[in-house]
Amino acid sequence: MKKLLVNIFLIGTFVGAAAMAWAIVAFKGNAVREDVSLYVEPESDYAALKESLLPHIKHHTAFSIYSSHLDLEQTFKTGHYYLQRGESIIEIVRRLKLGMQTPVRVTFNNVRTVGQLSARLSEQLAADSLQFAEAFSSETLAREVGYDSLTLFSMFIPDTYELYWTVSPEDFVRRMKRESERFWTGVRDEQCKAVGLSRLEVMTLASIVYEETAKTDEMPRIAGVYMNRLKKGMPLQADPTIKYALQDFTLRRILHKHLRYKSPYNTYINKGLPPSPIAMPSKAAIDAVLRYERHNYLYFCARPTFDGYHVFATTYSDHLRNARAYAAALDSRNIK
Repeated sequence: MKKLLVNIFLIGTFVGAAAMAWAIVAFKGNAVREDVSLYVEPESDYAALKESLLPHIKHHTAFSIYSSHLDLEQTFKTGHYYLQRGESIIEIVRRLKLGMQTPVRVTFNNVRTVGQLSARLSEQLAADSLQFAEAFSSETLAREVGYDSLTLFSMFIPDTYELYWTVSPEDFVRRMKRESERFWTGVRDEQCKAVGLSRLEVMTLASIVYEETAKTDEMPRIAGVYMNRLKKGMPLQADPTIKYALQDFTLRRILHKHLRYKSPYNTYINKGLPPSPIAMPSKAAIDAVLRYERHNYLYFCARPTFDGYHVFATTYSDHLRNARAYAAALDSRNIK
């Protein structure tokens, strides 16, 4: 009997130790098979969460036990979670319960309209394009950050930002307000004063410069042309503003019929700057306006070599000569 009790004790000790070892490995050991981004959609239920998560982790029994212990089925949070090798079941379940998300990198640039920006953001964040568009058109939200719904677009600075995937469109706007203030450092605001333009005016002119050329080394010279025109009270006569007014960005040639289109964005029939940017300018275009090249040029035209650069002129007769050369090059290539 004594020997039997000893054996039972030893077996119990062994089973207990084995159970303890299993628990340590299953609950606290590495449970992630490989690094993976997990997106828990706002409409996801617990079944969908497990369907997307379980293929990427080990120790499913431990997950079920600990999830039940923390009532994860009723309390998990939507979001983006980057799971790394080495994370345990305890860490995973707690992150999902507390909503301890991993930020995502959100990039936007080369955007012309609010609709395009809304679509671009909806591809990278949880909110859909309609929700972003509604936020961008909200007068209340625009006033909160110091703009109106027409000029709000001028607040956005193209870049890559770290954000939570579930950020609301309203909080996205508030975050971009803070980023805008960081961008417009004391230096840039002083440069605004030096060139005699407001932030909005700089962004608007920079958007025209950005649409005129992709060559960053040429941007200050083109900005200088438009600054010369503004100072002389001449219409800017910027072809990209016609495309924006027509909302037709596929136009290769601007014809006389296009120049007559009535719109506050038509800089052929309206003097001064348009009421808001016609695109989201790059940082290079913004700085090109703030440090525009001082010269006497009043005109420029694309080179007939189609290399992306322009030829500049101080007189209208020289400009017409350059324009005819470019038009002939377009005709030779049958570009309408």
